[in-house]
Amino acid sequence: MTKLKWGMIGGGEGSQIGPAHRLGSGLDGLFEFTAGALDHRAAEGIDYGQRLGLGDRAYGSWQDMLAGESAREDRIDLVTVATPNSTHFEITKAFLEAGFHVLCEKPMTMTVEEGEEIVRTAEKSGKICAVNYGYSGYSLVRHMKAMIARGDIGEVRLVNAEFAHGHHADAADADNPRVRWRYDPAQAGVSAQFADCGIHAMHMASFVTGQEVTKLSADTVSCLDMRVLEDDAMVNFRMDGGTVGRLWTSSIAIGRQHGLGIQVFGETGGLRWSQEQPNQLYYMPLGGRLQVIERGEANLSPEADRTTRVTIGHAEGMPLAFANIYKDLAEAISARKEGRDIDPAANLYPRAEDGLRSMAAVVAVAESGKQDGAWLDARPPMFQ
Repeated sequence: MTKLKWGMIGGGEGSQIGPAHRLGSGLDGLFEFTAGALDHRAAEGIDYGQRLGLGDRAYGSWQDMLAGESAREDRIDLVTVATPNSTHFEITKAFLEAGFHVLCEKPMTMTVEEGEEIVRTAEKSGKICAVNYGYSGYSLVRHMKAMIARGDIGEVRLVNAEFAHGHHADAADADNPRVRWRYDPAQAGVSAQFADCGIHAMHMASFVTGQEVTKLSADTVSCLDMRVLEDDAMVNFRMDGGTVGRLWTSSIAIGRQHGLGIQVFGETGGLRWSQEQPNQLYYMPLGGRLQVIERGEANLSPEADRTTRVTIGHAEGMPLAFANIYKDLAEAISARKEGRDIDPAANLYPRAEDGLRSMAAVVAVAESGKQDGAWLDARPPMFQ
């Protein structure tokens, strides 16, 4: 198989997310890192790109990259947008309109209206617009989804999701520029902690259950008085399949590190998974004994088998979860090129529609918090 060509915007030297994308995209040998506009400072971006081997396809701006790649016969097949949140809409829309497949970091946009426009643009262009809810790439998350879909726990009654950490709990650190912007409406939008972490937990709830959130009620609070936006939120929600949802997200939970986890309770069983211990999925059948499902063991689902690479007992982490999103996208792009159906086990990458639903939930959480927990419609207008 000929490698697909991949480019990246943002994720420059010293960034947190850039290395994870570069590791993930290259892990299976399906993508070749071909082009990039890696820094908003043109000279630094070109220099870093050239040191990474991009040559004359290291660009000084995303506009230069769009023009340069559009003019080439060997243009990139996929571009990843890993820039500050407020730039996602403009860049993603421009590349879709120019005929490129796009993987955008979350949040996909800053407003619901922008999200709806991205969905329409992707449909019109006929190109893939994926959103990097990378935690949905974990092997046992996909096995959990497969178990629920085949009825292993019966009809789902309740889902409990959380994403809590304590890294913004120190009031003395509140003026640190790396922290402060997250709670500034001018830079972060209408929400801080829920938009940053809570939407990962909510997307996970929808991903594993196969249901969408229809309405929600939120209690939001700024535990540090100088913050305008919330640093803790508790959200109750309802899903279109009848499932009840509970979600807690916090950035002031001292002692929590990267607390993304999910529990799903059905008529005949329950499931539990945590991102900090991703190799184990806990399954409790009604009236039975607790079972620990290990990543990499025999007789798992095709979705899990396809996304495990390291032998049982060895850790797989976040870059490999990202790699599974890229593996899905490589299959989706190749299937389109070859005029065939995509492998069903690969057809799991998060879509623009997921990014839009997340943005609508962010707005609903912020507004519900202002209205003392009023129940609000969490769906974007185009899906109501």
